Amino acid sequence: MSRLFHVILSPQPDGGFFVECPSLPGCYTQGDTREEALANIREAILLALEDLQELGQPIPETSPPVVAEVSVDQ
Repeated sequence: MSRLFHVILSPQPDGGFFVECPSLPGCYTQGDTREEALANIREAILLALEDLQELGQPIPETSPPVVAEVSVDQ
């Protein structure tokens, strides 16, 4: 069974990407390239799903993250 999980890639100042899966709190990783970061988060998601199954917990529903901007005066 194939499931779709939304992930957020954040470019890092020193290069590479931080990537997280909002539907699975604590599920995050990084990679030097976009492709590596996506491969790493796929593996992290699979491990998180295995943990949930072993604990008998349901797999959370996924929905697209909402991205917004906030203006801050300095």
